[in-house]
Amino acid sequence: MKKILLLFVFLSATIACAAQDTIPCRINTSLGSITIELYPQQAPLTVKNFLAYVDQHLYDSSSFFRACTPVNEADRTTKIEVIQGGNVPDPRQLAPIPLETTQQTNILHKNGTLSMARAAPDSATSEFFICINDQPELDYGGKRNPDGQGFAAFGRVTQGMDIVAAIQAQKERQQYLVNPVVIYAIRRK
Repeated sequence: MKKILLLFVFLSATIACAAQDTIPCRINTSLGSITIELYPQQAPLTVKNFLAYVDQHLYDSSSFFRACTPVNEADRTTKIEVIQGGNVPDPRQLAPIPLETTQQTNILHKNGTLSMARAAPDSATSEFFICINDQPELDYGGKRNPDGQGFAAFGRVTQGMDIVAAIQAQKERQQYLVNPVVIYAIRRK
């Protein structure tokens, strides 16, 4: 009986750990839903930060407000393709988090990768972006940010890249969407 109980405890713990390898969420927008998975094992601080905004419903009624495209990036030396969202009002912002670089996490900026927007290292709060196509200049050592630290990738899109493309295709003025795409809610699945 004791061996069966120990086996049950071991299996339960193993299942719980395996369940935490990824955390699925859904982003509901005015153009449709995007399903994502987060990687808490590889980027624990960044995932914890993102989920704090999710669980406190701070992303509700925010938006995707920026889209970088080959056309509006034409004059930049280091070009990228992303959509950016999560513009939570300043009074509702949580404290900035330390930067978990791609060198630390091994999560590269591939097509569909979720990553935190930032200015200086350790300054990311609520804003995040989704990569369209591979974006190696956003990885550690990339040239998009002058400090070379890159950005903190922490998940990826599993369904809804057509919605990501539709957001990127919205009319913009100097990368900022004329009519931002509303994020109704982001919830764990």
